[in-house]
Amino acid sequence: MTLRLEGKKALITGAGSGIGGAIAELFAREGADLALLDMDADAVDQFALKLEADAGRRCVPLHADVTDAARIQDCFAQAIDALGRIDILINCAGVNVFRDPLTLQAADWDRCLDVNLRGVWHCISAALPSMLAAGYGHVVNIASVHGHKIIPGSFPYPVAKHGLIGLTRSLGIEYASRGIRVNSISPGLIMTPAAERWLASCPDPAAERQRQADLLPGKRIGEPSEVAYAALFLASDEARFINATDLLIDGGRSQIYHD
Repeated sequence: MTLRLEGKKALITGAGSGIGGAIAELFAREGADLALLDMDADAVDQFALKLEADAGRRCVPLHADVTDAARIQDCFAQAIDALGRIDILINCAGVNVFRDPLTLQAADWDRCLDVNLRGVWHCISAALPSMLAAGYGHVVNIASVHGHKIIPGSFPYPVAKHGLIGLTRSLGIEYASRGIRVNSISPGLIMTPAAERWLASCPDPAAERQRQADLLPGKRIGEPSEVAYAALFLASDEARFINATDLLIDGGRSQIYHD
């Protein structure tokens, strides 16, 4: 069997759990050596050790907040020292910030934009020099359906995700002639730990879970592994003519009008 990422080196942010963790597991199974970056040092350390043992691939844990540009530069230098290069960057680190616009605090606005948009740029700008020197690199940003459709009560999260899709398109065009592809994925409701916590906070978690599933054409909520397979395709050479594009993964929900 041919491994789809055999010999490739990937850095994944937000790799300690959820979609980032699912991408890391799949990439390791497909032959990539990994640098796994997360704010939660204990979680990413334990995950890297387990994944390295299970998949037999090099897994380097890195600890950073993507809002810290200097620390991100240091982490990329460590990753390149450990792995030799970075061929693939997956920007999965993110934070949900949903507030009433009239009571939104400046700190919440800053955190939303700093993590979900500026943090992605910190990582891309750290990866670009070595990718450009090699004339090769694939970047996949995890955006959101919030970057396509506005859901009431979700401000300012859609502002950041619209910006992230714009960043993807702009950089994809900027560097296409130099061997760099930049694409994004926009998941809908995916059963991540954050989604589980949100459901658990609802007055009737089981009823809310069913209500959310019923809104989807397929009558089920997505799984992190389903986003991971899309990231695998976009990060692989199979997608070498796909650039500056966003892929919706929401079971078709965004194509249906709902009150």
